[in-house]
Amino acid sequence: MENFPQFMPDVENVKILERQGNRTTSEWITNVEGTPIIWIEEDLFFDEKFEIRYQLIEGDLEKFEGTWRFVPEGKGTKVILGVDFDFGMPSLTELIGPTLELKVKENCDMMLQAMKMKIEGKAKV
Repeated sequence: MENFPQFMPDVENVKILERQGNRTTSEWITNVEGTPIIWIEEDLFFDEKFEIRYQLIEGDLEKFEGTWRFVPEGKGTKVILGVDFDFGMPSLTELIGPTLELKVKENCDMMLQAMKMKIEGKAKV
């Protein structure tokens, strides 16, 4: 996660606050169209299920959670990324909601593409 700013232009910084067992806590600083969005999230790693669950602990959003799933498929792995978020402020949603939704999708696509390139040995992330 701390490497995400290297390939996600809207992510300014990811700082790991704690790693304990299968749990990681991290602070995220992003900038979407000039609007800073900061949060702390908890990630739970379930190696036996090939799954990572993440959720907002505190921050600028009302809700931010989802799941990474890694499913063996043929000679490779299919990555399924689910994201659910809510601003919690109707006025902010009206102002930058469509832009943030697009940015979340773009960032998800960039994460997945960067992971693919890293795994295939085509990137230095």
